[in-house]
Amino acid sequence: MNTVQAYSLLTDFDIALFQAGKHFQLYHKLGSHILELDGVSGTYFAVWAPHAVRVSVTGNFNQWNTETHILHPRWDKSGIWEGFVPNVKKGDTYKYHIHGASGLKLDKGDPFALLWEAPPRTASVVWSLDFSWNDQTWLENRTKQALQPKPWSVYEVHLGSWMKKPEEGNRSLNYTELATELVRYVKDMGFTHLEFMPVMEHPYFPSWGYQVTGYFAPSSRFGNPEQLMEIVNACHHEGIGVILDWVPSHFPGDIHGLYLFDGSHLYEYADMRRGFHPDWNSYVFDYGRNEVRAFLISNALFWLEYYHADGLRVDAVASMLYHDYSRKEGEWIPNIYGGRENLEAISFLKDFNEAVYQNYPGVETIAEESTAFPKVSHPISEGGLGFSQKWMMGWMHDALSYFKRPLIFRKWHQNEITFSLVYAFSEKFMLPLSHDEVVHLKSSLIYKMPGDEWQKFANLRTLFGLQWAHPGHQLLFMGGEIGQTTEWSHDRGVTWELLKYPFHLGVQQWVKDLNLCYTNYAAFWRNAFSTDGFEWISGDDVQNGVVAFLRKGAPEDKMLLIVCHFNANLMENYMLGVPIEGIWTEILNSDLEKYGGSGNVNQPVSSQNIPTHGRDHAISILLAPLAVQVFVSPEPLPTKKMQKTKSVSVRSKKSKF
Repeated sequence: MNTVQAYSLLTDFDIALFQAGKHFQLYHKLGSHILELDGVSGTYFAVWAPHAVRVSVTGNFNQWNTETHILHPRWDKSGIWEGFVPNVKKGDTYKYHIHGASGLKLDKGDPFALLWEAPPRTASVVWSLDFSWNDQTWLENRTKQALQPKPWSVYEVHLGSWMKKPEEGNRSLNYTELATELVRYVKDMGFTHLEFMPVMEHPYFPSWGYQVTGYFAPSSRFGNPEQLMEIVNACHHEGIGVILDWVPSHFPGDIHGLYLFDGSHLYEYADMRRGFHPDWNSYVFDYGRNEVRAFLISNALFWLEYYHADGLRVDAVASMLYHDYSRKEGEWIPNIYGGRENLEAISFLKDFNEAVYQNYPGVETIAEESTAFPKVSHPISEGGLGFSQKWMMGWMHDALSYFKRPLIFRKWHQNEITFSLVYAFSEKFMLPLSHDEVVHLKSSLIYKMPGDEWQKFANLRTLFGLQWAHPGHQLLFMGGEIGQTTEWSHDRGVTWELLKYPFHLGVQQWVKDLNLCYTNYAAFWRNAFSTDGFEWISGDDVQNGVVAFLRKGAPEDKMLLIVCHFNANLMENYMLGVPIEGIWTEILNSDLEKYGGSGNVNQPVSSQNIPTHGRDHAISILLAPLAVQVFVSPEPLPTKKMQKTKSVSVRSKKSKF
């Protein structure tokens, strides 16, 4: 017997927008919604299944009976089935039982469910989002500061393995615990942003969240949705932005998920030369279907509206842009012009970015994109895809290749360090040292480094110094900041016990001080994406392995001289040309003893009228071994030329080598 009452939250205008691919708040209409109808409390259900011949709601409220609560198909041929079921309440579990046109009978989770059962259970949960936010000041400032330069130093985290409780069966921290422990740590370390690997519900924990089944639901492994909101709220109170990884590129084939949703290839391309992803054994969204586009963009805006996210990092963009991504000849279909670009995906990404910026000014989108596809982070009006930033995969690859080399061979490969500056301003780049670089037998960052223990840690500190000083923004995956010795494992997480050893504690302190200096000196970030913020001093001293450059902000900001030394030789009286006469002060040095270095430091050093590196003035410094040293310029030049002052001596210690 059908006890479902005919009722709809959808208007004709909703349907028109949905079918045009322009309804970007579908989560207000589709899915399950607790409401009262004619004085009776219950839940309204609506699901898109155009090729189904019958859809019913089955759950704990009807003993999972597939015959008692049959939904009504809409009269407008939208493919939506809907209805109101009395007495279904918050916390009840359910699925849609779908009779597909192909004869398949499927039990599917709700694509718009706000909560799912904790895996391995697979039912959706009726839920409403009730949370009292108090981050209005943050959100208002975010809007006011939209498009203005600001520091971005990002800490990437896998929620399930940032910290474990060994005394409690090695369990993960829950959302409430993370709202205290993780936020406190990120604040203390000085990171400006916290990026979460996907928090959306996923059935297989070792997928790290990149095989999503519950696109509108945070993983219930760690608590309920409101408890995840606690983390974001706490971050905003501490001045920390929150970035969520978002996966519109593919989804898994779990039978309770989106795959073959109504017995047909509804969400995925029907032709598996487009619809199947060989790298991840997953399925590719059909970006040419308007309703799928509306689903995905609605999903993006949902996390911005309900979870107050400050950014979305879009996973695997390269795989979306090209039909032949990871496919051999004959395994892909060209576009209508015979090319390899997925024109539908390109159009979708532009629509997505446009919707984000129009609805949430101040929110940024970041593309994980590894190819030379043009103008990824350029405005759509200029022919770009519209992303705010793009991961600089080339820098990551070249820098790690260089740092892996024994010191004796580096002089032949210094171009691996300098090449990124050839194209650094072609996009708005974020420099990542992400989770991808410390898994799958790639080894941890510290064990990519050559040499003995001292050299390994000195190299790691130098890598981080280069990353922070390089034009662009930076991202570091958890554990890197303490020199974790093992590859990252989702089952173990960060090996915090290493902090009892001075070298590991020193790396952590170095990252903390890098963040402090980075945020305090606008020259690091004000012109992060502009040639106005960078100037070469020297990039060709391959014999000594030295790279030196300036970072510049506004005219009123002091300049920063960055000196990177990639060899172990200690050099006194190393000459560097400088653009401003006066006293230059060392403000950062990775060779300090507190970081695990050998303690070779510079006192404030005055310029000399010795033409060097094409400049009229020069400073003579103590070049520390395997180190990054940062000097701040004198006050900006006054109207009259500063008078020459005497050189100040440096204090040196014996080299470690």
